[in-house]
Amino acid sequence: MATLTAIATAVPDLDFEKDYRRWALSKLGESRDAKLYDRMAQRSGIEHRWSVLTEEDARLDEGIGFYGGEPPSTSARMEIYAREAPELALKAIGKLPELGAPTHIVVASCTGFVAPGIDQVIARRLGLADDIERVLIGFMGCYAAVTALRTARHIVRSQPDARVVVVTVELSSLHHAEEMDLEPLLMGAQFGDGAAAAIVTGDGAGLALGEGISAALEDSEDLITWQIGDTGFRMRLSGEVPGRIAAALADPGVQQRITGGQVPSEIEGWAVHAGGRSILDAVEKGLHLPPTALDESREVLRMCGNMSSSTLMFALERILRKKPASGVALAFGPGLAMEGFRFGWSDAG
Repeated sequence: MATLTAIATAVPDLDFEKDYRRWALSKLGESRDAKLYDRMAQRSGIEHRWSVLTEEDARLDEGIGFYGGEPPSTSARMEIYAREAPELALKAIGKLPELGAPTHIVVASCTGFVAPGIDQVIARRLGLADDIERVLIGFMGCYAAVTALRTARHIVRSQPDARVVVVTVELSSLHHAEEMDLEPLLMGAQFGDGAAAAIVTGDGAGLALGEGISAALEDSEDLITWQIGDTGFRMRLSGEVPGRIAAALADPGVQQRITGGQVPSEIEGWAVHAGGRSILDAVEKGLHLPPTALDESREVLRMCGNMSSSTLMFALERILRKKPASGVALAFGPGLAMEGFRFGWSDAG
């Protein structure tokens, strides 16, 4: 058995949500789109988003900070990523109750690239053994935490004495794009920075990690895309995504795959990637869940926004405290693909 025994999370110091809303509204002026943006922002369920940038650099006004002039190049953004991503990851790791003597480290990060990789940087900064086995998962998008945790599960099941540190770190605020249309402004209003760290072992109390769940929707490859551009990583998120998710989850065969035969409303813990309020509403609707089933995910959305792969870990941190007998973790990402796993509380591995 592979057990998730501890999770810790961290966000940077700067809350930039209010400044982004002010800037977006100023760009839309007195247009009809401005009123629509304001209404949708108020209903988004997001109150805070965090950035590794300084307060001045995070300002979007012309002539001020990192984004104040010409759009920063991808290389300039990656310089900040190389410096700040390990720092935020180490902040989360430092909150773990006990690091112990890890045998493996699995790192997921989709918002930057650097070599040596941040897996190696983190391992060195922690003073881990030079023969520690490392896995770096990149550019998978919002479901990368699922892949990281499932990788840790496979390691522990094949090497029962393994102690795996799983880390996710995302700096979405480095990829702001100067696009003044309503749709990209609303998409930009979703994302923030965050990191999480977890311990997966073959013993100890925690969430026993069960079978994985995977599904890719047909004819959906253009609904969520994530491309590397000259001025940052460019994401496209179609407005069709929530409806397609709700329709897919309503299918009895898909529900069987997700729950393993349990009635969805009877499952105690739901850790769903908080990609946005409409995504959570779609999951609730598609699976006919009670209104409180996604409370943990909605709280993560309220406090942090969408932090790409780290978002699911923030929800799992809250669910771990509740010790649910049964649970499901789900996340959605490029392709439109769904990845997840089942879990349940265990007093011993």
